Amino acid sequence: MNVPMQDHRAPDFPELTLPLFADLKKVFANETGRVFMYPSSGTGAWEAAISNTLNRGDRVLMSRFGQFSHLWAAMARRLGLDVICIDREWGEGVPLEDYARHLAEDKTIKGVFACHNETATGVTSNIASVRRVMDEAGSDALLFVDAVSSLASIPFEQEAWGVDLAVTGSQKGLMMPPGMSMLGVSAKALEAHKSSTMPRCYFSFEDMRTSNDLGYFPYTPSTPMLHGLRCSLDLLFDEGLPQVFQRHHRLAEGVRRGVNALGLSLCALHPQWYSDTVTAIRTPEGVDAAEVCRIGFYRYRTSFGAGLSKVAGTVFRIGHLGHLNEVMCLAALASAEMSLADAGAKVELGAGVAAAQDYYRSATTALEADPGPQGGAS
Repeated sequence: MNVPMQDHRAPDFPELTLPLFADLKKVFANETGRVFMYPSSGTGAWEAAISNTLNRGDRVLMSRFGQFSHLWAAMARRLGLDVICIDREWGEGVPLEDYARHLAEDKTIKGVFACHNETATGVTSNIASVRRVMDEAGSDALLFVDAVSSLASIPFEQEAWGVDLAVTGSQKGLMMPPGMSMLGVSAKALEAHKSSTMPRCYFSFEDMRTSNDLGYFPYTPSTPMLHGLRCSLDLLFDEGLPQVFQRHHRLAEGVRRGVNALGLSLCALHPQWYSDTVTAIRTPEGVDAAEVCRIGFYRYRTSFGAGLSKVAGTVFRIGHLGHLNEVMCLAALASAEMSLADAGAKVELGAGVAAAQDYYRSATTALEADPGPQGGAS
């Protein structure tokens, strides 16, 4: 990203941008739609997805089981949608049975929203099953998916799963600083845009499409971020997306085994919800998770994710996505052990690291023949 500033109106600018649009479609697995890039956080792409495809007063179905699914529902209401919001315990995922019931009973639902990976609780939901429930109910609604902490880290198939609007950000699986959002849009959603009357300007699909087709943007883009994205996509494709997904699962499973060996539980309430990008760990009763984060940061130079909203003070998070390898995860577990012990938790130092080491030793044996890029550095 540290390159001389490039003129975003110059004749050669499309040489940078057009391949980015094409390659992002590969990451989304979006064959017949298109991808937009906005100089915003993922929240901007949330707003773009809603304001370009729906109308004020439209009824939508959402579920809330973590801080980011909560914020998405709040945005939908503020933009004038009629929100049916199903609240579930923080630690669960998208409630398929409830979705099926509402879709069967209410044929006026225009949008179905699902958070693929709830970053606040370390919960992953089955998006293919959400589409199946919609199809079984005969729903013609658009399917909106928050893929901020899942895309480019765990399998995501926009076309195959029938996802109409897929939101992500630059700072997770795409390994860049925050500040850019990407929105995968299906052909069906592009058609819905034609009848949407919600106010929009900065996030307008029409403005973006007109400029993007030529390799430009309707306003000044973040040119350094585009160069960073080029590097990120090259890293992903060099390793191979299937190998990237396998690596993330391997790293996550080692962290989970380490947490289990310490006698701690996850915020995710059942293995079906376990996330391969972030593990949210419940602290023992009487141990303040915020203090664990504070100790980790100041004593051991490790920044853990804090518990948010309903799980503040009871949960801290280890992120294991992006340019990462086994040894880096072991370091995170070692720091977590020391921070927990210093905060008053009765944990056996080394137990979590040892469990993760045992798993990584067995899980990586097959990699010796063809190690490939593994993320991180020695």
